[in-house]
Amino acid sequence: MLGLLKKKSAKTVAKPGPFGRFVLHELINSGGMADIWLASDAKGRHHALRLLHDRLRFDFTARRRFLRGAEILSKVQDHECIIGYVEHDKIDGQWYLLMEYVEGANLKVLFGRHDPVLVENVAQILIDMAVGLEHVHESGFMHLDFKPENVLVTRNGSVRLVDFDLAQEISEKPFKLKKNPGTPAYMAPEQLSGQPIDHRVDVFAFGVAAYELLTNFKPFPGETSAEILARQMGRSEFVAPRQHNPEMPVALERIILKCLEPEPNKRYPFLSVLARDLKAALYV
Repeated sequence: MLGLLKKKSAKTVAKPGPFGRFVLHELINSGGMADIWLASDAKGRHHALRLLHDRLRFDFTARRRFLRGAEILSKVQDHECIIGYVEHDKIDGQWYLLMEYVEGANLKVLFGRHDPVLVENVAQILIDMAVGLEHVHESGFMHLDFKPENVLVTRNGSVRLVDFDLAQEISEKPFKLKKNPGTPAYMAPEQLSGQPIDHRVDVFAFGVAAYELLTNFKPFPGETSAEILARQMGRSEFVAPRQHNPEMPVALERIILKCLEPEPNKRYPFLSVLARDLKAALYV
């Protein structure tokens, strides 16, 4: 499979063929804001080229997010668990981001089809996700949109974190977001309720993704943000991960539960500590 989940979209304006000094070969993913193409340059090297939808050319919010994501990726990409950055610019008025191309699929797709790559490498994938987030934090940023769709897994089980459009600089003190975009199922309670946040919201999101990956269930299911928040805070219907998956090591369950604490001060303070505990629990 090439890149992320392949979708066809009526929103797509670009088509296979020349695009400036690149050649677009195949649409490998289409999202609400951009398409990702398998592209090649004049030397025949393959890249993933992310192209902002032409209909958003004059949408300043979308363009600002796209460019901020590209800029942040350029600052955090020097790590084996982060997708590689090449350049970003515009051609004929269309903004693009040129990235490393790897053959693989996002974690949500692998999970949905019970892919052997996931089954055989789940321990290392969990650790690499934590290590990748740790690098993002140590580079001065929090991801703010960590979820299975934004974890690319290659054919040999290597992890690449992607999509930094919502990322923000880590500040000395928690701060309120002016807007609250993202995916509610992976948001921490303080983010869902509009309270000040810090880098520990990524710890919570990691816990949700890990719980889901290992149990086939979301820890706090709900159709709306309010319903999800109520389940996070009430906990009356919360099911411990080992109740879904008794084969999970007890130490790993403790790690996930610590990530999912509703009170930020009870979560892991740093991803480095989380990654250390994961390695010990999983003997990796």
